[in-house]
Amino acid sequence: MFDLKFTDEAKRQREALKADPARTAAWNQVKKSLGYLQTNPRHPSLNTHEYSSMSHPWDPKGKVFEAYAQNNTPSAYRVFWCYGPAKKQITIIAITPHP
Repeated sequence: MFDLKFTDEAKRQREALKADPARTAAWNQVKKSLGYLQTNPRHPSLNTHEYSSMSHPWDPKGKVFEAYAQNNTPSAYRVFWCYGPAKKQITIIAITPHP
């Protein structure tokens, strides 16, 4: 099991999503995805893959990953994350709708 840590930006995005009644369904799906990330970052429904268009928050050579919170939905939400900084820890970098 991994401990989830959130960047300040990811915290703001998470709180905005939680607070918007129009996006309750999206928040529920993001919350479910965060649970999968915590227990198994390679869970098939996350469709996790490396994402090269975003910088790692503390390691220039570190890998950033994208996980699906929604699929086949307009502006589907994605969770961007990386391992660390500590062992058994995942840092959520951003929670954003896919353009």
